[in-house]
Amino acid sequence: MGKLKKKFTQGASKTYITRKRALKKLQISLADFRRLCILKGIYPVEPRSRKKANRGMTTVTTFYYAKDIQLLLSEPLMNKFREHKIFLRRLKNAIGKQDVTRAKSLEKNRPQYTLDHLVIERYPTFVEALRDLDDALCMVFLFATMPAKGPVNSKIIEECKRLSSEFMHFVIYTHSLRKVFLSIKGIYYQADVQGQPLTWIVPYQFNQHVPRDVDFKIMGTFLEFYRTLLGFINYRLYTSINLSYPPKIDQRMDDSAAGLGSLQIKSKEIDDLIKNLPADADNSIEVDEGDEEKTAEASAKMTERLSTLGSKIKSIVAATSAETSESPSYTAVETAAMDEDDSFKPESLLFGKHVIFLSREVPRYSLEFVIRAFGGRLGWPATSGGGSPYNEEDRAITIQISDRPVLVNQYPNRLYVQPQWVYDSINARCLLDTADYLVGQKLPAHLSPFVEYAEGDYIPEAAIKMAAAAGFEGEVTSLQPEDRDEEDPEKQKTKTDDDDDDEEEAESDADEYDDEDEQSDDAEGESTDEDEEASDEEEAVRIKAEKQYQQQILAERAGLTFSEYQQKYGNKGKATGDSGAASKNGKTKGGAPKRTKAQIDEEERERIAISMLSKKKRKLVNRTRDEEYKRNKDINTLKARKADIQNAKKSKTRK
Repeated sequence: MGKLKKKFTQGASKTYITRKRALKKLQISLADFRRLCILKGIYPVEPRSRKKANRGMTTVTTFYYAKDIQLLLSEPLMNKFREHKIFLRRLKNAIGKQDVTRAKSLEKNRPQYTLDHLVIERYPTFVEALRDLDDALCMVFLFATMPAKGPVNSKIIEECKRLSSEFMHFVIYTHSLRKVFLSIKGIYYQADVQGQPLTWIVPYQFNQHVPRDVDFKIMGTFLEFYRTLLGFINYRLYTSINLSYPPKIDQRMDDSAAGLGSLQIKSKEIDDLIKNLPADADNSIEVDEGDEEKTAEASAKMTERLSTLGSKIKSIVAATSAETSESPSYTAVETAAMDEDDSFKPESLLFGKHVIFLSREVPRYSLEFVIRAFGGRLGWPATSGGGSPYNEEDRAITIQISDRPVLVNQYPNRLYVQPQWVYDSINARCLLDTADYLVGQKLPAHLSPFVEYAEGDYIPEAAIKMAAAAGFEGEVTSLQPEDRDEEDPEKQKTKTDDDDDDEEEAESDADEYDDEDEQSDDAEGESTDEDEEASDEEEAVRIKAEKQYQQQILAERAGLTFSEYQQKYGNKGKATGDSGAASKNGKTKGGAPKRTKAQIDEEERERIAISMLSKKKRKLVNRTRDEEYKRNKDINTLKARKADIQNAKKSKTRK
């Protein structure tokens, strides 16, 4: 007799575990369990058989992998959560007993925890962390625009602003911005960081209305992990291009709303050299107050040391660039950007040769970022913030961006364009013609750079112009959309003739393939004449319908109503409709009988009913329809062949 097996010790019941059993196993509350799963990256799963996974029960519940729950037992955060719960209970008792001294001491010794080990655990390599950075950037930039007085702590908002500014400075410094798109939700950016495309969205800086139906506790848990992750990534990115991290904040510039200019970016070697210089000078130069000769010698050494400081800095930067250029890595490319690489010189970038002035009505927070990322220099009025290097009267300004319909005061030798010109030029990767973007002009369509057009897709005219301006290699005419009004009638006629020839060749090939005996060959030979006559009639009907369609388009462009169009082209349209709708035996051009209004209404009701079905039932209905259509098509084909054979026999008997 074999060994008896216990129930639920193998299979789906062992692979999966319900949330209720997981809470009982971990001995924590539901809120802590959700928080722990978010931080660890553990998500619910859907088993193949819910009944087997739930040990024979069919109740609706949430399932997790049993191995993931087992790993949570050894998580250090479990003990931290318990310590925090004990701290809250003790603090509540102290406040209830009005023991202020004990409450202050408890608050001073509040238990703290970090999420550094979770970042290393979830992302073993830096490339994996970059691939998962899109959601983190979107969340951090979202909370950076939240109001200070609200459901989110002001310290968290300030940290999000600092992290987002540091990442934007890295994109500016390395010139890694690639695409920008202004949408209703916000501004989409895409940057290329170490070969990984990063896409994130930044909300517009309007007065934010905080919704009440949003659970900020769940979002705060995600944000807690994303802040730690972005801090690690910013540190790695800054050190990879030889910059000191974190960058210092100029408090005076920050108070004057200088924006991105409030952060001071410095090289790491230069910063270390400046820090170590006073200590080296104090240790190497000892001055006695009573000896004048030693004092003069010390001052001479100090002067000589300061004079050679610039050459030391250059030698450090040159040595760093020589070391990194030996290995062809991404860090070497970014380090070369700080040296004398022609491809990263400001003049070689998109806006490198221009000084741009931003009027106070344009979004400076976005334009400053994108213009500086492409090598441009810019200024703004004092009403938009402090720290502007250029005034409005400066003669070095070549372009001024304004969003007003009319400008009273205009300076000579300066172009006045609307903000969309900057974004469209970035997406086109070249400076577009400013004639369509001048102040007061009707702007062209702002197209998304994230859309990739395939062969046969509709392509807007603005995309064709941008492709031509960017030096698109290939036939731009092949990308033009189908416009029947502007198409040459001769080309259209030749195109239709070619299509008809192709159709006739395909039909003849099909007929040859279906030949089985001599009788069918004779029947098909006689039916070809009838097919040619029918094809000529169909061609005439199609040409008339095409002319009617062109007349309708021209009438619509002219602004004619439907009644006016019927009065003007009523007879022609009726004749065309009659000839195009009816053929032999009261059938349409395709051979199907003309549908009545009741049939059309019935089909519309059936279509609406099918759209309200579930996805599974909708697929079943569509599959049944396809099978019925194929079966009817085969039946009609066989009937046609039978009729042709019978006609051939009748013609032979008559002869």
